Amino acid sequence: MTTSAYHLEPESIGELIADCAGIPSSLQAENLPLPRQIAPPWTVDERCLAQVADLDAYV
Repeated sequence: MTTSAYHLEPESIGELIADCAGIPSSLQAENLPLPRQIAPPWTVDERCLAQVADLDAYV
């Protein structure tokens, strides 16, 4: 990986690809176990709507 004390984010797509290539295969998505339980879908109820009722940006 290309990191230093002052530069932790890649500055180019090439650096990003190089950093990602350095991720151990044990941490890559295809090797992760499947979740045992699927979370229920997120829904909006009246209580959620009341929290943003006066905020036009969220309506």
